[in-house]
Amino acid sequence: MVGGRQRLVLGVGAGAVAAVVCAVLVSRLVVSAEWWQVRHAVTDRPVAWMERIGPPPGPLAVRWQRSARVHSGPVAGYDSVSYEIVLGQVVTATGRGLEVRDARTGRDRWSYRRVGWTLLGWAATRGQVVGYFERDGRRGEHQMVGFDALSGGMLWRRTGDRPAAVGRTTLRWPGGSGVVITADARRTAVFGRSAESGLRLWKLRLQPGCRLFEDAAHPSDGVEELTAVALDCGRRSRLMALEPASGRVRWIRDLRSDVAPEVTALGEVTLVADGAELRAYDRHGTLVGTWDGDVCGDAMCPSALTDNGRLVVVLRTGERPERARMVVVRIADRRTEWDREVPGYTALAHAGDRVYALRPRLAEWLLPAAVDLVDLREGHGGRTTTVPVPFTLDPDLRGVRPWLSAAGGYLFAAVPEAAPRPEGSARLVSLSGGPVGPGPDELAGVRPQEWPDACALLTKEDLSAVGLADHVARPGRTRVGPVPLPRPVTCTYEPKEKRGADRRPARVNEGLGRRSLTVTVRWTASSGPAASGLLNALQATQAQARRRFDLGGDEAYDIGPTSGTVALRVGRRIVVVSASPPATTPRLARTVATAVTRHPAP
Repeated sequence: MVGGRQRLVLGVGAGAVAAVVCAVLVSRLVVSAEWWQVRHAVTDRPVAWMERIGPPPGPLAVRWQRSARVHSGPVAGYDSVSYEIVLGQVVTATGRGLEVRDARTGRDRWSYRRVGWTLLGWAATRGQVVGYFERDGRRGEHQMVGFDALSGGMLWRRTGDRPAAVGRTTLRWPGGSGVVITADARRTAVFGRSAESGLRLWKLRLQPGCRLFEDAAHPSDGVEELTAVALDCGRRSRLMALEPASGRVRWIRDLRSDVAPEVTALGEVTLVADGAELRAYDRHGTLVGTWDGDVCGDAMCPSALTDNGRLVVVLRTGERPERARMVVVRIADRRTEWDREVPGYTALAHAGDRVYALRPRLAEWLLPAAVDLVDLREGHGGRTTTVPVPFTLDPDLRGVRPWLSAAGGYLFAAVPEAAPRPEGSARLVSLSGGPVGPGPDELAGVRPQEWPDACALLTKEDLSAVGLADHVARPGRTRVGPVPLPRPVTCTYEPKEKRGADRRPARVNEGLGRRSLTVTVRWTASSGPAASGLLNALQATQAQARRRFDLGGDEAYDIGPTSGTVALRVGRRIVVVSASPPATTPRLARTVATAVTRHPAP
């Protein structure tokens, strides 16, 4: 009987041990196994190097475009999309992982994702790309993975170190000279880790009382020879510049504020904005420019450094986001060459001695965004030309900061979109020189005479049918640079002003409410497909948009929650009708679509 009990106890114990061993093996070989977590694609196709050359002056056309969805992972704030040109490739980084495409064709080259993990940072230096991943729900479990930038082959994988000063808005952290900068858990020491082998090369203890900022928007940046990192030192922040190859500190400068500043490295110049002022330092730490006040706003000022040593900075002016100042400083003698009012540029890119500037609007009331080409060559005085681009831009959308880069004769632009809702996405567009039309480049080759008159699309009978018989048209005109549009592009219908003693307010129909109406010809494209693409880009930037098939024309969308605004395409033209009360909008939109169809502009 005793022997039977002993055998029973031993059997139960052996079963428990077997269950524990089985659980451990399942955890290690299945739950934590690489074979099902990792989605890794590599390539052996060659890719051509791309010089920093942009498209020539003139119209721009889309070569390829892709969208990347915003990844709302478990770590708040790290839901951005980041882009960079690396060795003739476009690297796209989101919380889902890394995707690399051929910059010329947009074809997939290599990618890396980890199921159940989120990419919280990445760096690129020389021929390597390094990604930092954390397991969802377990921030203490993280990995750093190094890749060959061209093939995507894995070079190494490590646990332990965390990246130094990752920017939430770009997911980038600094690296250069084949070294990425990492930090300890307390953020009081930084290390140089080889991007090729993953080995630790050097260690630097930060100044007493200082540590790296955590969860800041963009507290660091770097180029191959220099890394700039913001330090939290109590009452004041500091900016430290070091050589990534050796860890040698080049210089440290005190800042005026104690908040986490935004840092941008542009080769020989480093910019830092802390809300109190914007400063520009050269490679020796010498101050080459300073601008008092919060001249950058919520993001770093758009900036570029040309090959002839000109620093170009766009400064915010007051409360008008559509206007700004562009300042050009010659680095050699720290002299301001010119300071002028410009549109509210959201991103800059340089190619040689020229600067491409992305603006949210081509002109007032017109739909497309635009790119200005600023010529900073000697003797050209910043001469600027403007061309529209086949997308729209709302810089207030989340997902990606507007981004611009010139390489290989192409111009790459990334803009945020609201679709797919509610997460949103980033749209990457590759642009190159396009065909020249009979009209001016400022209107994408379309002749100004081809634009219809916005005030001629509705008759008195059309207005009377919706209770607007006592309203008069107030036309609005616009121009693009030196090119005026001969006819009104927008028409607002307002109540007639009463004269003399009979100045009673306009009668309000109790069933309809107060009435208003605006008709705007937002764009006349060179072709129907071009107009269709631009209308689709418009609806993709709206928080709410619904396709309509009952309003006439070729395409139509309800814009906004109340359906009081309709954007419709009729052939090559895009017209927006906004009316109140919203119940009148569909009828007016049908009438406008018919008018544009029957009475096309000459």
